[in-house]
Formats: sequence, C-alpha cells, structure tokens
Amino acid sequence: MKNLTKYIMIGSLLMLLYGCEDELDINPKGVLTESQLQEPEQLDGFVTAAYAFMPRTHAFETYNPFVASLRSDDAYKGGGGLNDQTPWYQMEVFSLVNASVGNNDGAWYRGYQGISRVNTAIRAINKVDEEQYPLKQERLAEMRFLRGWIHFKMKRRWRWIPYIDETATPDDIAQISNHPEGMENDLPLWQKILDDFQFAAENLPERQDEVGRANKYVAKAYMANTLMWMAYPEDAKHQVTGIDQEKLTLALKQVNDIITEGGFKLADDYANNFMLEFDNASPESIWELQFTIDDGTPRGNLNEGNGLTAPWWNPYFSCCDFHKASYNLVNSFRVSDEGVPLFDNYNDAELQNNYNGYFNGMSFDPRLGHTVAVPGFPWKYQEVKFDSTGSRDPGIYGYMNSLKENVRTDSPGLWDEFWMFNSKNQMEVRYAEVLLWKAEILIKLNRHMEALPIINQLRERAAQSMDKLKLPNGMYPTNYKVEPYVDGENIDWNPDNAWKALMWENRLEFAMEGRRFYDLVRWGIAAETMNTYFDKESQRRPWLDVAYFTKGRDEYLPIPQAQMNWSQGVYVQNPGY
Repeated sequence: MKNLTKYIMIGSLLMLLYGCEDELDINPKGVLTESQLQEPEQLDGFVTAAYAFMPRTHAFETYNPFVASLRSDDAYKGGGGLNDQTPWYQMEVFSLVNASVGNNDGAWYRGYQGISRVNTAIRAINKVDEEQYPLKQERLAEMRFLRGWIHFKMKRRWRWIPYIDETATPDDIAQISNHPEGMENDLPLWQKILDDFQFAAENLPERQDEVGRANKYVAKAYMANTLMWMAYPEDAKHQVTGIDQEKLTLALKQVNDIITEGGFKLADDYANNFMLEFDNASPESIWELQFTIDDGTPRGNLNEGNGLTAPWWNPYFSCCDFHKASYNLVNSFRVSDEGVPLFDNYNDAELQNNYNGYFNGMSFDPRLGHTVAVPGFPWKYQEVKFDSTGSRDPGIYGYMNSLKENVRTDSPGLWDEFWMFNSKNQMEVRYAEVLLWKAEILIKLNRHMEALPIINQLRERAAQSMDKLKLPNGMYPTNYKVEPYVDGENIDWNPDNAWKALMWENRLEFAMEGRRFYDLVRWGIAAETMNTYFDKESQRRPWLDVAYFTKGRDEYLPIPQAQMNWSQGVYVQNPGY
C-alpha cells in the first residue's frame, strides 16, 4: 500500500502494545506506548498496525472464506483425510462440534487482538486535535470501520460476542458479557456495529489515494449488509422470525448510493476478479485486503490464511489440498437447454469420477470453470491442465479443487514454504454482491420485477466470460451455456421463482468465496438446506453419514471453552453446546 508500507516498521513496534483483552493493562518492556507516540506519522503507525493485523492471520486462526465455505454445501474440508485438521471435519459435519472444538478459540482471540489494536489507535488519535493532525476525523473513521468489520466477521461466526470499544478499561472488559442479561435479541449488538459503519460512511472520502484504505462506499456496503442481517431478526434459538421491511428499505438506500454515486461496474470478464494482475484494478472492487511479496521485507505480507488451499500437485504446488468442491456444488452449475439453472433436479446427475462422460454429456454455467479446478480443464486460465495427481486423498474428497483464491503455477506472487502462500489480494466486497443485495431487497419488498434486470446483468457478464476458459486447442472442456431469464419463456418470474433465482445466482456468483453459509443462516434456511445436502451427499461420500445440522444450534459456532473459562461466568454459551 503506497505510504502505508513505510509505516510498517513503526507498526511492528506497536505489535506488542496489547495482546487480547486480558492483557490491556500491561506495558511490555522495550515497547513504545500510546503516550510516547503523538506525532502525526507516529499516529499513522498505530493506524497501520490496525490495518496490518487481521489480513495475514495464520490458517488455523483465519477468517478467510474457506472456513465458512466448508461449513456450507459448497465444499469439503479436503487435505490428507478426515484426521488432517480434524476440527474442520467436525465443523463441516456439525454433529461432532462441541465447545472445545479446535481452530475455534484462536480465531476468537485473534479477532479481539485486532479490535485491541483498533481501539489503541482510536485512543491515541483522540489525544490530539485536528490542528495538529488534520486527518484526525478521517483516521478515526477508518478505525471505526475496521472495528465494525472485525466485530461483524466475529458476529456471523458466534452471534453472541462482547462488543469492545475504546472507552473500555481492562477491568471493564473482564465484565462485558457476550449476552447481557435481559437482552431479548441481538439487535442492540448489531446496532453498535452499524453505528461504527455509519460513522465511517459519514466521515470517509469517496476515494482514497492509498489503496487498501477504507472509503465511504465500503462503509456503506457494510452498513447495507448489517441492515440486511437486522432485517431477518432471530429468536433465542437462531430462527428467523420475520422480515423487517423498514431495515430493508434503509439497506436499499445504502445500496442505491453505491450504485448511483460510486462509479463501480462489473468487470468485463468475471475472471478479472480472481487474478493477481488485477489486484486493485477490477472496476467492481469496492475493498480489498492488501497482500505483498516484493515489498522490501524478507517474505512480504503474504495471505497466510489461504496457505492450505493450493492442490497437492507436484511440481507446481507442494501443499495442502484443502477446500475441495462438493458434488452438489458442481451439479448446481448445470443448466437446461434454455441455459437456466435446473432448480428442481440439478443434483440428480452422478459424476462417480467419470469426468469425460459427465462433463461431455451436459451443459454448465461458465462460472464453473472460474470456480472449480477439474481434471482436464485449464488451471487458472493457463495452458497447463489440472490433472488427477493434484488431489491428495481423492478416495475421500475427489479430484475437484478450489480455484478463486489460488494463483497460476508460474505466478510471481507465489511463495513456497511447503505451505503455498501467495500475495494475491482478497476482495472483501465487490460490486456484483451489491447488485445482488439490491435484487434481494427488491424481491422481499414485493418489487420482484425490478430485480429481474439486475440478476440478468450478472448472467450476461457470465456469458461474456468464456475466452479464458478455453483449452490450448481453442476448444472448451465442456459445453458452457448461460442465458438471461426471460419472463414467460425460460422462467415464470413470479415472487417465488424470483426468490429461487436470486438464491441460485448468489451461489453461482460467489461459490467457494465463503458467502454461502452465512446467506443460508441469514435467510433462515440453513438446517433444511444442509440436511438435504447431507442426505444426498453422504451417498457419494460415506464419511458424511455422521453429518447432521441441528436447528437452533448449528447456525453458529460455540463460544470457545477457553473463553468461557477466562470469563469466569460472565459469558453465556450459545444454545445447544
């Protein structure tokens, strides 16, 4: 990030300022404190430390999309069998999860370390006036955005989390409950997150000269998404109790601002959202997490959260084959002769490792080729074909790998430490998502006809995104086809079918990007969707026989047992754990 990089050394001095909330009263020896750093450049070091903390998170503490993806019907855990990172296997089958499940506490702890950095920056900035530091309001807005963003990501995982702001002392933090007594629902917690995003939207510029800094439109995007969660209120058992049309209307206002004022548009080619060379260059990128490799440091600021998801494919990648596409997901890309999804019987086709017969005998939405690495198909738009040797344990997980977060075999952003890290940015919000939010809101506001052309924008873009999917001989590895919906011809665009089409488009457009599970929870259909998936998928993958989604429990992960112990009775465990 321009100029932000030069503050990394200052930021690194601050890394040990505070650990998690139980360490906020410690001043480590040899480390600069807030009271010692009051100059603008030093204050910017606090800001940089906050930005730098969350994105690089290690795979076992990660907030990267693949952990949410494997909890949906999009993906299997992958790796070297069921005993390789067993906690994620427990999470994907749900029935084996308890409060002590692994790879859960680290993410919670890491989140509050990030929030601690943000609050440290806010306190430091608040000590100076704007005459000394003209960027004061803007930097506060950036920090409020990051605080909202981290709380938002944590809330989707655990629902009931303590909200910590800059006014909380160490003694206060020890007494802040994740589920205050008498709080009937979690809307007050959502409101605090919304307030952070709203402050950011009101005080951030429309554009930032330094890429990676939050701007007005990403704050509005998260305002919209937060309002959409609030629009589907949940009871004590995580069940959606209705639709709040007032909240949807407020969300629509934010979405419309982004669409009409933001200057964003869909990339001409869907592929451009997932290629290293288009980092910070796609016209639909609203905000990206920044990663680097050649930045003057020994190994750069690499995306370590995705270090396990490259295939096990010599001589190109040495590790680790996690995040494998499910049969169900691949079948969801199937289309009819009219080029529209097979809503009711999409999952009837059986692959059974007969790749030629399966892919030669049917037609698929071309977004399949951008999302899933299939043996015989091009790997990441290269002449190199993916092959079956890239799968580490095909008897368990099959041969189909995730593509979007990975890079080319010859990528300059690839860093091999056995674990395959890369420096490709991670797009947190893109314009396509905002368009689908608008379509969803319109359908729920009984304006479904207005949603039709919005959804068709994405389908038309998909149809124009096929050139990079060709084999070296100029042919396609399967028959790609996608058509816009035409009311009365290939679909009856009534409210029910419009909603079905919206849900389908969300899945196809964002498959393997970690959105799917949270959409299912927000819409209140996670239990029925996942148990239907398990009933069928377990016939293909017998190890899923133990899988079952318990309604009223599995919508959220348990509060980590280590955190329950630390709180000494202040925290309340989620239902069912």
